[in-house]
Amino acid sequence: MDRWKIVRAFTLGPLLEAVVPKPGNVNRFEDFEDLTLYHFLFADTAVAGIYYEAVKRAELMKRGTLGLNEAGIGELIKRAVQVSREAQDANPNFGVIVLSVPLVMGLALGRNMLDAREKARLLIDESTVRDTMELYRAIRIANPKGIPSGVKYDVYSDESFRELFRDGINLSRLAEMSCGRELVFCEWLNGYELSYATFEWLYELVKKLPLEEAVVRAFIELLAGNIDTLIVRKAGIEEARLVQENAGKVLEGKMGIEEFDAFMREKGDLRNPGSLADIMAVSLSLLVLRGLRVEMRNGKVWGVIGRP
Repeated sequence: MDRWKIVRAFTLGPLLEAVVPKPGNVNRFEDFEDLTLYHFLFADTAVAGIYYEAVKRAELMKRGTLGLNEAGIGELIKRAVQVSREAQDANPNFGVIVLSVPLVMGLALGRNMLDAREKARLLIDESTVRDTMELYRAIRIANPKGIPSGVKYDVYSDESFRELFRDGINLSRLAEMSCGRELVFCEWLNGYELSYATFEWLYELVKKLPLEEAVVRAFIELLAGNIDTLIVRKAGIEEARLVQENAGKVLEGKMGIEEFDAFMREKGDLRNPGSLADIMAVSLSLLVLRGLRVEMRNGKVWGVIGRP
């Protein structure tokens, strides 16, 4: 698969996710006090060079020049977070980077988009303790909200590096321990199951609905079917369940989208869905990779798959 095709897809996907007016998220109409659409524009474009390097590195592995345990996923994630932070002063795309780096490498290694899932999981399994240490450094740079302290392998404790080395904690083992607290690590373990399922549903929705309506519909279904782990970390499980419940009401026609959006924003960014927004960004990247383009129909933008 062409290098730049992969990089373009995983640059454009998160940008689409950011601009579409989804309930509770930053979009082209809404900002938060400390996070705006401009943060996403600068952050998501800053990482393109790192994604390109990830693809090139995967091509070397495919030729046998590098071993799978030399992928350097942790280092690539850290460097992507660094260039993102150099371009802006917030944390708009840490989860997207964590999801995207192994997957873009899997796409370069695999035979097709489906095979990429297995290749990405293999890279996670073959990762090293150094990858985990570099991921910890990336987390410190990004400083995501709600990271717990005082736990085993505490991200912000220097002692954790010695513990990670002592116990041989590579990315796969870290994901197994962290899946319950962060959805993106579950995606590492299950072969991007939710990301691909959302991509496949978007593929069908864009045939029936304008692009923004398709994305909003898929996102509300994500919220109704899953607990957003960022909301759990920021506001607690009960708030996360309330978001899930109200998203279900929207699908049932018992609550309007505007009312739902107002509910999502009434406590600032506490109910801002982050983990599921990351899933949406990757799903849109896959849709772009599958051939998404846009065209105007009766004053609305429609997503079309394939060439004109």
